[in-house]
Amino acid sequence: MDYICYPFGYLMKWCWELVHNYGVAIILFTLATKIVMLPLSIWVHKNSIKMVKLQPEINFLKVKYFGDKERIMEEENKLHKREKYNPLISIIPLIIQIILLFAVLYIIKEPLTHIFRISDDVCRQLAEQLSTAEKTFHFRDDQLAVVRAIIDGTLTPGQFAGNEAVLSAMDSVKGFSLDFIGIRLDNVASQVWGWYTLVPFVAAASAYLLCYVQNAANVIQMEQSKLNKYGMTALSVGLSLYLGFFVYTGVALYWVAGNILAVIQQFILNAAINPKKFVDYDQLEKSREELKKIESLDSGAKKDAAHKENAKREKADYKRFFKIVNKHLVIWSERSGFYKYYEALIDGLLEKSNLVIHYITNDPNDAIFKKAETEPRIKPYYIGQKKLITLMMKMDADMVVMTTPDLQTYYIKRSLVRRDIEYIFVPHDMMSVHMGFRKGSLDNFDTIFATGPHVAREVRATERTYGLKEKTIVEFGYPLAEKLEAAYEAQPKEERQIKEILIAPSWQEDNLLDSCVDTLISRLVCDKYHVTVRPHPEYSKRYGEKLNLLVEKYKDVPEERLTFELDFTTNRSVYSSDLLITDWSGIAYEFAFATKKPVLFVNTKMKVENKDWQEIGETPVEISLRPQIGVALEKSELEDKVADAAADLLGKSAEYHDKINTIKENHLYSYNTHGMVGVKYILKRLSEMQSKRKEK
Repeated sequence: MDYICYPFGYLMKWCWELVHNYGVAIILFTLATKIVMLPLSIWVHKNSIKMVKLQPEINFLKVKYFGDKERIMEEENKLHKREKYNPLISIIPLIIQIILLFAVLYIIKEPLTHIFRISDDVCRQLAEQLSTAEKTFHFRDDQLAVVRAIIDGTLTPGQFAGNEAVLSAMDSVKGFSLDFIGIRLDNVASQVWGWYTLVPFVAAASAYLLCYVQNAANVIQMEQSKLNKYGMTALSVGLSLYLGFFVYTGVALYWVAGNILAVIQQFILNAAINPKKFVDYDQLEKSREELKKIESLDSGAKKDAAHKENAKREKADYKRFFKIVNKHLVIWSERSGFYKYYEALIDGLLEKSNLVIHYITNDPNDAIFKKAETEPRIKPYYIGQKKLITLMMKMDADMVVMTTPDLQTYYIKRSLVRRDIEYIFVPHDMMSVHMGFRKGSLDNFDTIFATGPHVAREVRATERTYGLKEKTIVEFGYPLAEKLEAAYEAQPKEERQIKEILIAPSWQEDNLLDSCVDTLISRLVCDKYHVTVRPHPEYSKRYGEKLNLLVEKYKDVPEERLTFELDFTTNRSVYSSDLLITDWSGIAYEFAFATKKPVLFVNTKMKVENKDWQEIGETPVEISLRPQIGVALEKSELEDKVADAAADLLGKSAEYHDKINTIKENHLYSYNTHGMVGVKYILKRLSEMQSKRKEK
């Protein structure tokens, strides 16, 4: 504290020498520190304005990506960098205030050292002279007692005859007074009581005044919640009241003066740099209302009986999974709706082998648990996403099959236990893999089950471009498309007067649900059509609360006109629809290839997860096939054209039938093999692994 108090002690000394009144000197000292800190205060004020200026954008981000905390944080950091906002700046004044408070405490406690600059040796001599048989005075801790003794004559020059250093020190202290308007600045309320008991309450009142003004005038405090405002006020007032009883009255005076000067400074800063010139408060209020709507749904997971039961179940399944040794095949699924991508593989493996399939799912209600009741060779496990991270790092199996990309580049890592596990990527759509996935999303897989020649070209081109190790490519195809087509063909074909229109968007930014679903519903819901809205499963996962709001909005529309299909284990709407409306979702091709019917595309923002996709040199099929299986409209055209475009495509369904069938056969590998290419590959590789172990 000596190093910290040294410059501040000089400042206090100069203030006292200027006015020769200790109380006024403390007030001047407080004012001087405020002036010295003014550039920092201006910096913090401007930084706070930046934060509030950004708040509407941040609120709208929270609405847009509601439930996706990682994406919200990522986008918020981008905004901070754009505006050069630093959230830590506001901490600096608080740290300095704490340092100053301690400095003032030490300066008032040790005036001989910090104000009068008297050496420790002289201070020690004065303290020793004051010591008695009953009490020993310390030259640092008891300097106020020494000062009082010099002022009231307890210590006299005669006691130090011939000691010029001590006599000079006593002379400099002689004119010093610890009184201020009748208050002893060296008293402590809890020691003297009496009317000094008012001192803590005055300190608390000044703290309340500052909090009240900041809550009403400070640009960033104004935007805090009532709980935060009241909480900080209560904390500040309570702390001031408590400390006011145990610190010197001089320190309390500094605290009161600092609070009052901070109030004045707040008004000056607001006048000089008016936040209203920079912040769009109308937009801020609008963003608050939007966020309030979506937060009112209570997005937090409730700790109810089901939650506790699932936690127990997860713990038991986690232990059970690692108790089993020599696991050959593990399949991981994010949720129940993903089983359809594995179904052909699982059915083929159960039919052609005696293999035990270990099936991990993040969904406690996954349909796999029901299937396992009748198929003992399927071993299902419920593992939540958080626990899955450690499970995957401890994975011990020959082969892991998954539909989720970004292995090793995101939160799911390759095993740290076994380096020889073969990781297989199974597609969950028929699209390209170099634009719709993040850069490097498939780089850490060993094997890719490709839906068609386009995937093989893109994977090989990526390997050449970035010098990657060549992966195994299996001409797997897309068995789900076969199942969809078979299911559709098995349905009785009847000419219906009321046509079925399916709205099935993707989940990325600017998808139909976020950008224009209201226009589509308003223009298409009528006597001629039944409209089904089927969100993407990922949208439901990330933005379930937002989806609930949409369903609630249209709850009064009769079901014979409008339906929301939220059960992703069924494809009823895909089979029964006469026309699909989508943006960049892969469901366009599932629908078209199964039914041979056209698709109406809406040109929302293209799904580009990899901004460097053009480096690969392959045109994504999302772009090349789009005009071949339907037509596209701009969002701005929907109001006037979507009804006519839908009617036109519905009238041309027969013309699209053969054209789409030809596209399907050229686009997909191994059609009508029901995934047997993948089944044979898995069994062959597991057999090779087993033979290799026997050789060792």
